[in-house]
Amino acid sequence: MWSFALLAVALLSAQASAASIALEARAGAQVCEGQVNLEETYIGKDKNVHVQFATCPAFVPKSSLLESRQTAPPPVDVCGNPCNTSCFEAGTSPVANDCHIIADALRFDSQNIGALFTVANGTNNTVAMTFASCLTFFVNQDTVPIEYCRTDWAALVDIIAPRCQGTTGGLCVATNQQWFVDTTHSAPPAPV
Repeated sequence: MWSFALLAVALLSAQASAASIALEARAGAQVCEGQVNLEETYIGKDKNVHVQFATCPAFVPKSSLLESRQTAPPPVDVCGNPCNTSCFEAGTSPVANDCHIIADALRFDSQNIGALFTVANGTNNTVAMTFASCLTFFVNQDTVPIEYCRTDWAALVDIIAPRCQGTTGGLCVATNQQWFVDTTHSAPPAPV
């Protein structure tokens, strides 16, 4: 009984984290309040997609503080895992072709660097990619590091961007709440 209650609380907390980070992304090019970029680079055949490996200190879950002092477990492979897609409220959407440039850069890197990438545990670890009007980011909401496929991320970007046209973008949250991919407009909304 207790384990079910703890699981329910964890799932609600994960949904709140996803919503909080997604709201921050719509508020500007950064994916979270207080974002600190640990590393920045450019990827793709033309090296035109900006990549940020960011940390979001405001979203450090209490459990990760204890875990950081312990030996990190090996990453869990979540390639091919299902997720539920939803679109955000009306607003400025990213240009689907801009998002497709990011998807192509992910596919290029998958062929030339490797199919998998690892994201450390907790919502304070984020990988964000930007090209022109499109911002997409991957967030690990689990308590362990996870490994994801660049081609899966590319496919989600190519699905979310055109499906959520006329809105500010959308996201796909893993059915087990372990991770999510957000695709949204890269600029803050225009003043009203």
